[in-house]
Amino acid sequence: MPINYEYICLNVADIARNTGLRLRKMRDDAGIKITQKGKNDFVTQFDRAVEQSLVELLSAMLPSAGFIAEEGTSDKRGERFNWVIDPIDGTTNFIHGLFPYCISIALMEGSEVVVGVIYEVGFDECFYAWKHGKAMLNGNEIHVSRAATVADSLIATGFPYTDFGLIDRFMDSLQYFMQKSHGMRRLGSAAADLAYVACGRVDAFYEYGLKPWDVAAGALIVQQAGGNVADFTGNNGYIFGRQLVAANSLVFDEFMQITAMFLQ
Repeated sequence: MPINYEYICLNVADIARNTGLRLRKMRDDAGIKITQKGKNDFVTQFDRAVEQSLVELLSAMLPSAGFIAEEGTSDKRGERFNWVIDPIDGTTNFIHGLFPYCISIALMEGSEVVVGVIYEVGFDECFYAWKHGKAMLNGNEIHVSRAATVADSLIATGFPYTDFGLIDRFMDSLQYFMQKSHGMRRLGSAAADLAYVACGRVDAFYEYGLKPWDVAAGALIVQQAGGNVADFTGNNGYIFGRQLVAANSLVFDEFMQITAMFLQ
């Protein structure tokens, strides 16, 4: 039975925004209890509470769907649909009271992302898109930038914090882009990076060591905003492949080739 992707998306956007507003208030009103999952990999009591709330709300919307969620509050897997959830993308920023940090929610139908929602708490901005639909920001359609060359591009990236296997080649790529572009930005949230590619604030983004909940929603939003997304080999293994390149369609090929030169 077909579902209405737009209807689902708009409802998820409302859920994400309402949850994000509550999250910001909770952070302001209560102290943060930090648990370290691994080196530089933190979780707070809010990550788990927000994820559990999202699991309950999304289950009510689509009871047959399963979950791929960062904090593992549900191990249910759906035969057709699965929600991909990051309750706080940018937890280290969140701990320190620094923006951006985001709630990221995607819906996968089989292996395809069909709904993507990112709510960035600091600026009260909700980015969202659905299959065959538009990419939106707070009700207004968005598009990727028109930068046509890397030399004219502002580039976002994320620094590795647990996987340093490619660190030397990654540092070489930073040096190249610092010298050959408008500059580099590291925001601390891959979801925000992708949302900002989608709305044209940055022209391209790349990172490795990523998880499905970091990128699933943002990848769809970039694509529906007119951009391109791939893994470092130029293929579509970016959801589960731990690496991603995203850019507007004009600069994508050049950016892809340079990134692959260093990191493939």
